[in-house]
Amino acid sequence: MKDVAAQAGVGLKTVSRVVNGEPGVTPDTERRVQEAIDALGFRRNDSARVLRKGRTATVGLVLEDLADPFYGPLNRAVEEVARAHGALLINGSSAEDPERERELALALCARRVDGLIVIPAGDDHRYLEPEIRAGVATVFVDRPAGRIDADVVLSDSFGGARDGVAHLIAGGHRRIGFIGDHPRIHTATERLRGYRAAMADAGLPVAESWVSLGSTAPDRVAAAARAMLGGPEPVSAVFAGNNRVTVTLVRVLADRERDRPVALVGFDDFELADLLRPGVTVVAQDAAALGRVATDRLFQRLAGADLPPSRIELPTRLIARGSGEIPPVSG
Repeated sequence: MKDVAAQAGVGLKTVSRVVNGEPGVTPDTERRVQEAIDALGFRRNDSARVLRKGRTATVGLVLEDLADPFYGPLNRAVEEVARAHGALLINGSSAEDPERERELALALCARRVDGLIVIPAGDDHRYLEPEIRAGVATVFVDRPAGRIDADVVLSDSFGGARDGVAHLIAGGHRRIGFIGDHPRIHTATERLRGYRAAMADAGLPVAESWVSLGSTAPDRVAAAARAMLGGPEPVSAVFAGNNRVTVTLVRVLADRERDRPVALVGFDDFELADLLRPGVTVVAQDAAALGRVATDRLFQRLAGADLPPSRIELPTRLIARGSGEIPPVSG
């Protein structure tokens, strides 16, 4: 910084203001300082800055799987809000493994991120209590934290599933299957609860064979679907608990195109869902809004807001495209 100041003919404080984007520097002076920085190859020492200010201007994001299309818009929204606050985003995937989630979150804390946004894989987050007490702002997204009180931003999984199943019932379906994710996952159980609520509201029974929770691996989902679609009283419609289940069901139903048609509604929208024939009816949640709201809350915490932990629930919307409007076949 002394070399930059000497070459630009200014004081050290002026160089500091330019480097840190602070006001109080004329455009001409800023230009001279920037030219000196470029000529000398000066780079700000962020390690020294951390020691001085106690902040790293970084936030960590722990999500389930970066390859999942649902997390792309969420990740981008978190990054954009962080960037607007002058912070860098570091992210990683837990692969739905609670131990990997714990290792990743604590590794980010060890690198002194200012805050964490976590999409939980596990159901016990007491391991983060020392980090939160030490000042690491933490917000959970999509699923609540386990065994600690913390901010969480969710979609209305229960209400969205109830609306989607009610849509199938309104179309005349009475035997409706549900295929979802692992029962230990909050969103899976909430969507199953919404399914059961819609069936109960309509006075319809739910046979045990109509419900299947477990891995979203295509083989498992396809086997569950074929079991529901076979037998003497097959389901006439299926509600899919997330976008990976829906994509597998689209393939299974395409293989059965010569049999009686089956209605399909999925939770989560996905790319090209509107271009299939028929288009896939979905309960859409706003992944970008989840990321945006969660990161705004994180930076409120980092700014010193003294607020009790909050639960923010965002609405979903039903998008009818054709697959959910297929009527049941009588007889």
